[in-house]
Amino acid sequence: MNNKKKDTEEVRLMKGNEAIAHAAIRCGCDGYFGYPITPQSEIMETLMELEPWNTTGMVVLQAESETASINMVYGGAGCGKKSMTSSSSPGVSLMQEGISYLAGAELPAVIVNVMRGGPGLGTIQPSQADYFQTVKGGGHGDYKMITLAPASVQEMADHTVMAFDLAFKYLTPVMILADGVIGQMMEKVVLPPFQPRLTEEEIKIKCPWATLGKPANRKPNYIYSLQLEAEEMEDLNLRLQSRYRTIEKNEVLFEEFDCEDAEYLIVAFGTSARVCQKAVEMARAQGIKAGLLRPITLFPFPTEQISHYANQTKGMLTVEMSAGQMVEDVRLAVNGRVPVEFYGRMGGIVPSPDDVFEALKKLIVK
Repeated sequence: MNNKKKDTEEVRLMKGNEAIAHAAIRCGCDGYFGYPITPQSEIMETLMELEPWNTTGMVVLQAESETASINMVYGGAGCGKKSMTSSSSPGVSLMQEGISYLAGAELPAVIVNVMRGGPGLGTIQPSQADYFQTVKGGGHGDYKMITLAPASVQEMADHTVMAFDLAFKYLTPVMILADGVIGQMMEKVVLPPFQPRLTEEEIKIKCPWATLGKPANRKPNYIYSLQLEAEEMEDLNLRLQSRYRTIEKNEVLFEEFDCEDAEYLIVAFGTSARVCQKAVEMARAQGIKAGLLRPITLFPFPTEQISHYANQTKGMLTVEMSAGQMVEDVRLAVNGRVPVEFYGRMGGIVPSPDDVFEALKKLIVK
């Protein structure tokens, strides 16, 4: 490695949760508000250890509950600040009303969900069973959230920066949806460069919607209007739906492995995708032309790309650490042109490459 690269890239070994904390500070986050819950507690613990209020001025606060933390994020977002929170599955359930308010108010924010098993209190072991809760909206009303699904510690850092960029680009809350394995595992990561936080003057220019004081001529908006007339509410919804269509057109991200000549396609995200990549290698070694498509954005979902492979493959297998949720979107994309089977484990059990390979062989036999 040359000296120039040493100056620009610092390789560190850390957990996925720790990478999110470091990346949040470096990308100019103004405020983190959270509440501890396994398996994501290291995010707040790392922020407390790093004390960014002494270096960048970032506020780090443990709220009294998940409900309080999402409403603190709501307040910070309304002031044009880069605000974020993190939790795990049951904690995110408590945040759903606040997330819906953020979406309705057209405010940017970042929410991290490091998923654990459920339903209910469940287990502290990893899961991917919050797909419906996030990708389908979760809270009340017709809204969606851009949802990023990291599959490595490096992506935990990269997606933190990306989440803030997308949140401010589209004025919407963005979810980083990781499972407990990615949050807890340790890998090498190159942290993003430091970005300065916006000054108050820059916020006035770049965030004209932000509430900075109460000038006499301020017009009512969705941030603090208690109720809208039906026509105004429909206008808001139509504007949101148009924005979601734009997001679907411009922001789809996915990764492909051995898909060019694939006769059988596996679709998986997060930790499941890492397992499935090994299963694809096992299949190829035995002469089975298998490929893997990993959605990086769960919303917007790579519907068109999966639909494309329906014209090429003999069947698809969706692998999830759940009872089967993303599989519904895969089946919608395929629209009955090829069989789509599902394999999943629940309760915090991570499937093995052998498990996935056996499920793939059953699909082939059918």
